[in-house]
Amino acid sequence: MGRKLLLEHINVPGINTFAVYREKGGYRAVEKALKSMSPEDVVEEVKKSGLRGRGGAGFPTGMKWSFLAKPEGVPRYLVCNGDESEPGTFKDRFLMTYIPHALIEGMIVSSYALGAHTSYIYIRGEMMPQIRIMEKAIEEAKAAGFLGKNILGTGYDLEIYVQPGGGAYICGEETALLESLEGKRGNPRIKPPFPAVAGLYGCPTVVNNVESIAATVPIVNDGGEEYAKIGIERSTGTKLISASGNIAKPGVYEIEMGVPVEEFIFSDEYCGGMANGKRLKAVVAGGSSVPILPANLIVKTMKGEPRLMTYESLADGGFISGTAMGSGGFIVFDEDQCIVRNTYNYTRFYRHESCGQCSPCREGTGWMEKILNKIETGHGDMSDIDLLWQVQQKIEGNTICPLGDAAAWPVAAAIRHFRDEFEWHILHPEEAQKRNYGLAHYADPLVPVTE
Repeated sequence: MGRKLLLEHINVPGINTFAVYREKGGYRAVEKALKSMSPEDVVEEVKKSGLRGRGGAGFPTGMKWSFLAKPEGVPRYLVCNGDESEPGTFKDRFLMTYIPHALIEGMIVSSYALGAHTSYIYIRGEMMPQIRIMEKAIEEAKAAGFLGKNILGTGYDLEIYVQPGGGAYICGEETALLESLEGKRGNPRIKPPFPAVAGLYGCPTVVNNVESIAATVPIVNDGGEEYAKIGIERSTGTKLISASGNIAKPGVYEIEMGVPVEEFIFSDEYCGGMANGKRLKAVVAGGSSVPILPANLIVKTMKGEPRLMTYESLADGGFISGTAMGSGGFIVFDEDQCIVRNTYNYTRFYRHESCGQCSPCREGTGWMEKILNKIETGHGDMSDIDLLWQVQQKIEGNTICPLGDAAAWPVAAAIRHFRDEFEWHILHPEEAQKRNYGLAHYADPLVPVTE
């Protein structure tokens, strides 16, 4: 059994309440940080831990904190990104639902480290139950003296507010989130200036993911060096994975970084193997925006090494033969799933969620949706595949925010690894309307590429 840091007490009845959470050692990190550590000490421990952003980007959290500008007389803000609109990702919602105080405790510790006296939790507008749960948790923490004026008699003041999101995927991008938080339309800002210099209300701001903030609790409790002992290389600690698709046991799992992908899919401790005795065809490892990989590339790298659940191993081979950890939205496809239809669904989503600010994304996502719909419905021709490739190329890297990349990468990967499936849809349009392409060669062992 892997070590659990965030979900250790998930099955304890009443863990969502302050009393039970406190009984199980909750808020020790707040007491330790506020009474025996300076803000700089907390930042240093987070740096030592090697914690990387758990929302998708994987940027070192401690380093991000150290970029925060600290001009005299100007307030600083911590904003928690609980928008979580990435298809296939639901671990933040899970955490807020069942252990809300883990996030509140992390918010207090992180706000103290950053010198913030007002912090916000921005939650996706559709997640109203979670918004209510977090508001209740804040009230409980405040009643117990962990929020408000002069917390625990230390002289530190902090207020935390919950803000419902605008119901747009784009608001998961940190600058669009800040615009939305200010009451404006959630359009991404041009950077620089970065939020660390001019964020919320033009003041220095740090935006962190729910899981990233919650992870600061075990780091402060046990020390950054202890946290860094878990995992492999620069992928330290544990990671929450949202596992879904054609698996026996979908759900949220906390893994130690470094678990082999094959073990994660097929072991009883985690996903329990494929559902209904089907065979593995493909996996999207980090939410819909990361490249999809066929079975033979998700289990092993091109070098023939077992692929591990780490930032480095999943990215091994770049986007030619690798993928990305992303937000940990792990979607598994069996032999009966259609890659063309899946790619079309993703593209339709990104077209709908594009804010329209950048023409490559606004126009390109629309064109990709049209072309994929044409292929999927049996009206495509071979030139459409090349046209699709050209359109995604025109989008990638040419937009203000990463939504353009998020829309282009799944299409590029689908064509790169499953081109024969696209061709089959075009060459056999009538048959493609009645059955799926199947497993084909996607699980065949590959000859390792040695340098």
